[in-house]
Amino acid sequence: MLRKYFSLNTLGFLLLTVHLLSRVIHTTPQVYLDLWIYNAIAILFVFSLIGVPSFNDHIGIAFLALAIGLWAAGSLISSLSVFYTLNLPSQLASNVLYMLFYPAAFIALPRLLSQRSRISAVEILDSTIIALGLGSLGTALFVGPVLPRLNGDMSMTFFAIFYPVGDLILVASVISTLLSQKISKRAVVASTGIFIYAFSDFLFLWLHVNNKYTFGSISDDGWLVGLALIVMSTQFKASEQSSNEGVNPVFVALSVFLSATLLGIITIRPGYFPSFILFPTLLTLLVAFIRMTIALRQARSLGTERTLARTDELTGLSNRRKLIAEIEEIGDSEGALLILDLDGFKPVNDSFGHDIGDEILKQVAMRFHRALPPDATLARLGGDEFGVLIHANYESSMEVALALHATMSYPFLVGKESIDLGVSIGVAANNDEHDLLRRADVAMYRAKRESLGVAHFDFF
Repeated sequence: MLRKYFSLNTLGFLLLTVHLLSRVIHTTPQVYLDLWIYNAIAILFVFSLIGVPSFNDHIGIAFLALAIGLWAAGSLISSLSVFYTLNLPSQLASNVLYMLFYPAAFIALPRLLSQRSRISAVEILDSTIIALGLGSLGTALFVGPVLPRLNGDMSMTFFAIFYPVGDLILVASVISTLLSQKISKRAVVASTGIFIYAFSDFLFLWLHVNNKYTFGSISDDGWLVGLALIVMSTQFKASEQSSNEGVNPVFVALSVFLSATLLGIITIRPGYFPSFILFPTLLTLLVAFIRMTIALRQARSLGTERTLARTDELTGLSNRRKLIAEIEEIGDSEGALLILDLDGFKPVNDSFGHDIGDEILKQVAMRFHRALPPDATLARLGGDEFGVLIHANYESSMEVALALHATMSYPFLVGKESIDLGVSIGVAANNDEHDLLRRADVAMYRAKRESLGVAHFDFF
């Protein structure tokens, strides 16, 4: 398959070279040269894409083959209409096929240029915003000035507008894709081909509106050269070094600003720019709005995920991760850590079941929360163990510990059941040792072992 790819590709380039050299000899259109060889080159490029190396993106290759195939079909109809009389609106048919080249190319080229297997939705929208924004600016500066020379033919005017606008947006989309990655040989070859193809379109438009275009001139080969380079780029691997930063937000903001500025100028000074640039400018702002909406949803979702990652699912309290993070932030500030372990919970959980046990844990969390000062952090560390971080001195910390112990002095009512539980509490003051969790844990085990209720770590 790879050998077939190289043979078809090589044959296409060989025919293209012959065609370019023949232009020097023949100054007038020739059937074999401008109909058969010219269009055979484009068709060979389509078939050569069937056997491209396996490292290529298959979807990108399929759409690239479709894009070149549509262009080749349009070129064939246009060439046939020059030498033969066709019983169909050949100019309209070829223009429609040329026009369909762009949607397929818009899908194919960014996929082929991208050096990452996956692109996020926000990155795709960022590239689209840049492409539309730069396309709008290019349309206003380069397309508008030539339009007053066109005649009143609506069909001709539409396609004369569509092709350069499509080229500008295609070039801008390629630029926006390249801005988010490292430069590779594939990117250089493919982007050069795209620029040559777009330049050929602009050259054709300029020659046409100035009545200087001649079918079969060497300028027609610009399209084939551009397509040849795009096909050639599929032989090269993309660079293994990719940029993880995505599209620079400065370029996105600049594109939105340019589109908004153009829209403002059109509103303030009607007729200063052609009205058809309203479409790309409004589309830029619409895509920017969609991008902002998605980004806000992602930020909200990320915030929710972070909250859930630090929240105990059963009680709604902070979890061990959140408590440890706050312990690390306390530094040399005055404070204390309390570790609380329920007494008698396991037999109750085994006798009445996990549903009753979960309900008791919720009630315990509520009692503890009510007994704490507002700036204290209450966390469930797992099972029937809780932790409390207090920003207070030794005396206040012990008072809080005693208050928490007192909350267990009356039974829990779950349905018709009245259940008595106790709690063992270890207290460790923050000091230079910065091992609050270990010292509070040691104190809690002493309180449980000696049935003290509350124990303070004091190097016992």
